[in-house]
Amino acid sequence: MSTAHMNTARSTVLAASVALTLTLVATACGPAESTKANNASNKPGGAYSVALTEPDHLLPGRTTSSYSLQVLQGLFDPPASLDPKDGTVKPLAALSWLTEDNVVWTIKFRSGTTFHNGEKVTAASFADAWNAAAYGPNGWDSNYYFAQIKGYDALNPSEEGANPTARTLSGLKVVDETTLQVTLKAPFGQFPMVLSFPAFAPLPKAAVAKPDAFDVAPVGNGPYQLDGQWERNQKIRLKKFAAYGGPREAMADRIDFKIYTSRETAFTELQAGNVDVLTTVPAANSMQAKRLFGERFSIRPSGTMDYLGLPVKDPRFADPRIRKAISMAIDRKGITQAIYNGVYKPATSIVGDMIPGYRPEACGKTCAYDPAAARKLFDEAGGFDGPLELYFSNSDATYEQWMTSVANQLKDNLGIQDVKFRKMAPADLSSLLNDGKNKGPFRQNWVIDYPSIQNYLDGLYYPGNRSGWSNREFDSLVAKGNAAKGTEAIAAYQEAEDIALRDLPYIPLWNWQDQSAWSDRIGNVVIDAYAAGLHLDRVTVND
Repeated sequence: MSTAHMNTARSTVLAASVALTLTLVATACGPAESTKANNASNKPGGAYSVALTEPDHLLPGRTTSSYSLQVLQGLFDPPASLDPKDGTVKPLAALSWLTEDNVVWTIKFRSGTTFHNGEKVTAASFADAWNAAAYGPNGWDSNYYFAQIKGYDALNPSEEGANPTARTLSGLKVVDETTLQVTLKAPFGQFPMVLSFPAFAPLPKAAVAKPDAFDVAPVGNGPYQLDGQWERNQKIRLKKFAAYGGPREAMADRIDFKIYTSRETAFTELQAGNVDVLTTVPAANSMQAKRLFGERFSIRPSGTMDYLGLPVKDPRFADPRIRKAISMAIDRKGITQAIYNGVYKPATSIVGDMIPGYRPEACGKTCAYDPAAARKLFDEAGGFDGPLELYFSNSDATYEQWMTSVANQLKDNLGIQDVKFRKMAPADLSSLLNDGKNKGPFRQNWVIDYPSIQNYLDGLYYPGNRSGWSNREFDSLVAKGNAAKGTEAIAAYQEAEDIALRDLPYIPLWNWQDQSAWSDRIGNVVIDAYAAGLHLDRVTVND
């Protein structure tokens, strides 16, 4: 999933059940599996390595980082999973989910499965995990994923300084060892798809009792278990869990995650044969990767987007005309060509082009490069005084490159001469933005959790979001989409998107296209645009 999630909490509602067919199996030339391209041996055993950026946490409820989710994909089985071929939902740790009204859901889990420490996995293991994540004072990153469950508000009071009036979700009822009843606040027919997110995985008792200790030595229920300790900024090693009782048969005996500080370094290591898989080849290296790896290189559709976020509560950015002028002053095509080798696509919408309901010109003239119109609008709105501070992380060299291009274009096209960079570590930037302490525009990235317009709308514009923007009509339309189905849901979300594009607290910049490459030591490489990247359990080792 590209870079670390730059998101915070978001709700767990999906618009419509729409099957997509994308180039998700990692081949260079088409959507079908290619035995030649994957060089699959279909033999179990062996070890392989995966390039990774340092995760923030390994406790499922504490993280929404794509780096963490890639590791958790091997360690934990949540109730559901998404098919990598079409994004449809299917059971994983659960056997079934039934409802008569889309409000009360009865989830039946597999019996006889255990955590890696031998503790039995029960319905209570899921309820305990969800309660811990939903309890506001715990401060877990996935908290808002549980906002649709009845009782969430009691655990997360909206009044400043107020204390929770409960510690557990009233909408969760453990019926027996393998049955959990879930009551939602409102009807929501796509609830099963949300159950595929790792935050809904079960946790053993130790995780809830001592989350900090568990975070660095997680014990899951997935096909792989932690082997040794998480060596910070160096490696994470997994080994096959012999007693695994779920449906994902692990092919390799061991997986070594090698942690690198940059994708460029990881790509060099891949070329040298020191790592087997890199799921995020730098866009600038696409031609080189295609030449070197041939059928072991893939470019796939991606739901990942980059935006320029604007602090709308700052009076200098309060006028939407200023925000639109900044958008129209940015040459998206020129930047993506120069910095991303033309792989990334200039954004014309808030959502990625692989999403059901995507409209290619939703943003219209606002996202089109027009320096003259931008300057006219900027001057009409009165411009603004003081330095323009641009915030971004140091985790990828291209972030500073494109911020430099944006800075130069704002100088040339809008006459803003005093532009300053605020570059910092991802964790520091995330904390600063979440606390609203930034004094200017910032890089905002979004990596989809499931293929829905709603995931972008709710994820970017949640209450108290980083831009500080809110709109009641927008909220009402999102709620309307949540309660609807099929095309009616998509239509409501599109209306909400129009409002967000009208006010423009987040300026869409470009839509990523994910690039991956792997060595000839491995086969059956399946890389997923819907979930956490590489399907760890499917990879086979050829020697």
